[in-house]
Amino acid sequence: MLNFISFGSGSSGNCYLLYTETDSLLIDAGVGVRVLKKHMRNYGLSLSSIHHILITHDHADHIKSVGNISSEYDIPVYATKKVHSGIKGNYSIKKKVPSHNIHSIDTNVPFVLGDFVITAFTVPHDSSDNVGYHIVYKNHVEFCIMTDIGYVTDEMKAFIASADYLIIEANHDVEMLKNGPYPQYLRDRITSGFGHLNNVACGEAIALNATSKLKHIWLCHLSEENNHPILAFKTIEQILTSQGADLRPDYVLEVLKRKLPSGPYRLVQE
Repeated sequence: MLNFISFGSGSSGNCYLLYTETDSLLIDAGVGVRVLKKHMRNYGLSLSSIHHILITHDHADHIKSVGNISSEYDIPVYATKKVHSGIKGNYSIKKKVPSHNIHSIDTNVPFVLGDFVITAFTVPHDSSDNVGYHIVYKNHVEFCIMTDIGYVTDEMKAFIASADYLIIEANHDVEMLKNGPYPQYLRDRITSGFGHLNNVACGEAIALNATSKLKHIWLCHLSEENNHPILAFKTIEQILTSQGADLRPDYVLEVLKRKLPSGPYRLVQE
């Protein structure tokens, strides 16, 4: 059985785990090692059980612990060449990924890790590079994660349409950002098309592209200053309802916690 846990989702740290009894994928490693070890112990899990690490991009809140985890447990790390280069050059990441654990991947070229077939796809963001991941488990479950989204591309729309389970960014409310504490240059960066996705754009992307196979939607990377879990949930729920989204009647919409674990969730095969 395939399971999913979020260990943190937001600017304080992003880290997600897909796992079965025999295999596991860690997606991003932006949570501190001590905190991550504690959380995993609470679920009866261990970092030593992780087989592979996937990285979306090289901002610190996604890679803070990747070097430490890869070094201590000898775990291979998969990312594009540009992301690996960004990790090497990120001054805030003191422990780097050992050279023998660096594995470069290309977008739109599927690769196999254990029971998973993984395809990386481009997501616009102001990092060295940024990808989402479409992950197929045993030809039955299609899991898709896309975060730190400047805007939703046609390619991303196709992956939303294919998903049984979807993690997608709902970073900010436009009015909260406009009237909030951020300086203008930071507001401009967030709304530039290479920053972060707002609640309405997130809801419209789901409403216009999701199909009735989608079972569960998780909203990720909410801003602490410019969003609120209830606001994000209600905004996107209203859009999905008002636009007649082609969703199954029993789909679940949920907001991932910023600094605490969410889950575990069992991802059902059909």
